[in-house]
Amino acid sequence: MSGMGVFDILGPIMIGPSSSHTAGAARLGKVARTIAGDDVIEVTFLLHGSFGKTYKGHGTDRALVAGIMGMDPSDERLRDSLEIAKEKGIKITFKDVDLGDYHPNTVKFLMKLKNGNECEITGSSIGGGNIEIVNINGNEVKFTGAYSTIITSHRDIPGTVAKVTNILYDSEVNIAFLTLGRSQKGKNATMTFELDGKVSDDLIEEIKKVEGIEKVILINKIEDGE
Repeated sequence: MSGMGVFDILGPIMIGPSSSHTAGAARLGKVARTIAGDDVIEVTFLLHGSFGKTYKGHGTDRALVAGIMGMDPSDERLRDSLEIAKEKGIKITFKDVDLGDYHPNTVKFLMKLKNGNECEITGSSIGGGNIEIVNINGNEVKFTGAYSTIITSHRDIPGTVAKVTNILYDSEVNIAFLTLGRSQKGKNATMTFELDGKVSDDLIEEIKKVEGIEKVILINKIEDGE
C-alpha cells in the first residue's frame, strides 16, 4: 500500500463527527485566513456538493468559522465558533451553490478584510482531514499544506520564475512541487512553491525584492497547534 500514512488511517485529532467535514474544513479556514493576511471582518462561504447539503449536521459551518479565526481542528472552542464570531463582530453567511467541476467537499471563501481589501479562495477537503487549495483571487493554484508553501503574486513578465527559483537554489531549499497560473497574458500571475523543510523570513524578504513581485505569502507545513 503506497502513498498512505498514519494520518490517512487514524485520522486527525479533531472536534466533530467527520474528518472531511470538520477537521478538513477547519484547516481550509485557517489557511484561507493566512492567505488573506489581515483580520477578516466578513465572510461568505459558498458551499459546494456535500458541504452545501450537510454543513449544519456535520458541523462544517462551525469548523470553517473556527478556522477563519485561527483555531485548529482540535480546539475545544470550535463548537462555539459561530457565537464567538458574532461576539467579535465578524459577519458570516453560508450559501449552498454549484461551483462546477470540483471535489464534492469544496468551499469558496469570499472575504472582506479590516484593511478594506477583499480576497477569494477556493479549497477542498479531500479526506482524512487533508485539504487542497485550488484557486486564489481567480488564479489557479494547487497545494495541500503538507509542505511549507510560498505563494507569490506578480506581474507576468519574463524571468520572474527563474529569479525566484535561483534564490531558492542559492539557499539550498528543495522544490517539491511548483504550480504556475495567470489570469491573462502580461497581467497578474501566481506561483506556488511547495518546499521541503521550513522557510526562513530572510528568504521571503529576498523574494520580495525580485522585480515584478507584488506579494509573497508563506504557509509553513500545516501542523495542529501552530
